[in-house]
Amino acid sequence: GLDMAGRTMATARTGGWTWLRTGAGLGQDRESLVLFLLTVTVFLSTLTPKFYFALTVTSSFISGLIFVFEWWHFRKYGTSFIEQVSVSHLRPLIGGAENNPPAPAAFSAGENETSRQNMPECKVWRNPLNLFRGAEYSRYMWVTGKEPLTYYDMNLSAQDHQTFFTCDTDALRPSDTVMQKAWRERNPQARIKAAYQALELNNDCATAYVLLAEEEATTIVDAEKYFKQALKAGEMIYRKSQNCHSQSPQHEAQLRRDTNVLVYVKRRLAMCARKLGRIREAVKMMRDLMKEFPLLSMLNIHENLLEALLELQAYADVQAVLAKYDDISLPKSAAICYTAALLKARAVSERFSPETASKRGLSAAEINAVEAIHRAVEFNPHVPKYLLEMKSLVLPPEHILKRGDSEAVAYAFFHLQHWKRIEGALNLLHCTWEGTFRMIPYPLEKGHLFYPYPSCTETADRELLPTFHEVSVYPQKELPFFIHFTAGLCSFSAMLALLTHQFPELMVIFAKAVSTVSVMELT
Repeated sequence: GLDMAGRTMATARTGGWTWLRTGAGLGQDRESLVLFLLTVTVFLSTLTPKFYFALTVTSSFISGLIFVFEWWHFRKYGTSFIEQVSVSHLRPLIGGAENNPPAPAAFSAGENETSRQNMPECKVWRNPLNLFRGAEYSRYMWVTGKEPLTYYDMNLSAQDHQTFFTCDTDALRPSDTVMQKAWRERNPQARIKAAYQALELNNDCATAYVLLAEEEATTIVDAEKYFKQALKAGEMIYRKSQNCHSQSPQHEAQLRRDTNVLVYVKRRLAMCARKLGRIREAVKMMRDLMKEFPLLSMLNIHENLLEALLELQAYADVQAVLAKYDDISLPKSAAICYTAALLKARAVSERFSPETASKRGLSAAEINAVEAIHRAVEFNPHVPKYLLEMKSLVLPPEHILKRGDSEAVAYAFFHLQHWKRIEGALNLLHCTWEGTFRMIPYPLEKGHLFYPYPSCTETADRELLPTFHEVSVYPQKELPFFIHFTAGLCSFSAMLALLTHQFPELMVIFAKAVSTVSVMELT
């Protein structure tokens, strides 16, 4: 017991000395801080008003530059640069990265599988109405000096060409071997040169004519001539492949390739006829193509047919096509949803008046038209701004993202004229389209008639659309904190600079008073 008491007293004495030393250290630190603040106060009292003015102007200028850069970065990439740097680089250095233990493998796999089923994938699709590179995209670049296609978009097209126009047996035919390399070339002139080399080896090389029609022809008439040559060669090769496709798996692959070439050529020929004003001929070619190859519905040839029928104002035929393809089991598109809305708007738009409707209420036909517009806007909310000419159009890309801005550009580019042709249709759209957003206050979490709006559309659209186009973003993002902060800092510094310039003596007295009060509070 005596030993324990002695140890306790020794511990108490040790703790007491430690407390005294700590208190003395804190007192010394406090005195050092006060001495430093007094030194700063004396230094500030010797400064002239010009120094304060220069300091506030410099601070305002630097914060203004940061604000401008933050705003530019947010408009271009949709994120705050300071926030992105702090999250990506500073947090790991500080130790803010989360080190949560990983979930069990079985649970993670099941959760990922469930999330993949519930969340729609941001898949990029081939634009059914894509333009001709040589006859349309290149002409735009010659006139404006702007590149209408992005590298990402052209790279996707190169992958499509290699998938559809090549097969394992190409090594057996020298011309197809040359074309296999041509589709991988980045330089357009190198591709054209390779196509001519393939024709020297085989004058019936259909894919070589396809490449020349797409990239060398500078008019639609020239492109049509090349495609007719490709059609003649493609039909001959297709018949040969049909006769021997059951001999081996290699022959089956060759038949699939030759089928893809033939369908592509016939479709582009129909599009040439549509662009040259032979619309009825184009409609017949599209209908025949859909009957001959009914299993190739994923190519969305019906969207070409819808646009041509709208140009003919054959609205009954348009309704028949919609009845077949606007089905719950088939993937939707802006062309299907907005064409259905256009047909229902056509029945009421000519006599529609917002003032009259507000007094007597909407009729059954008007309710159907408004619901169809809401359905279309929910599927792709970017389209109305282009149809109402609230945003400027650019040439549509070769690939589109469904429900994204790229699809909206592609749809409005070809269908704006059809909306304008129906009297009152755009007025009805203008009066009703924004009402859609009241039904889906949280579009990223829950939709009304479709899946929640995918959050990945902005990134993909920025890759597909040219840099000079302002990408439409939905839902609108709030400005990041650092933009508000730098704007406030710039404004505050500018105000201090102005006050210092107008009242130099008062601002010096104010600065000295602030520093003196700070020292007194600490002492």
